[in-house]
Amino acid sequence: MELALVVGSVVASVKEPRLTGTKLLLVEAAGSDGRSSGGPPYIAVDLVGAGDGEVVMVTRGSPAGRALEVQGAPVDAAIVGIVDAVRAGGRSAFEKS
Repeated sequence: MELALVVGSVVASVKEPRLTGTKLLLVEAAGSDGRSSGGPPYIAVDLVGAGDGEVVMVTRGSPAGRALEVQGAPVDAAIVGIVDAVRAGGRSAFEKS
């Protein structure tokens, strides 16, 4: 899993049928401080009701497809948690406001 920052949403009126009903969000990799690390944005299926500006936990690859629980769904990134706080090196690196 990795930390990511939700930077937007994606709307696709025509998509693979197994993705029907899914919420798609645009995310960027984030550091332990919850800030974007400047990588390219990518699309993730939202499984937890995340919103714009939130720091989330993302799983990628085959575990992301299994998290969706739709056999064979073409998913390579899924949001599986909303982050409340991160502690690193004995100190608070991020705390949700």
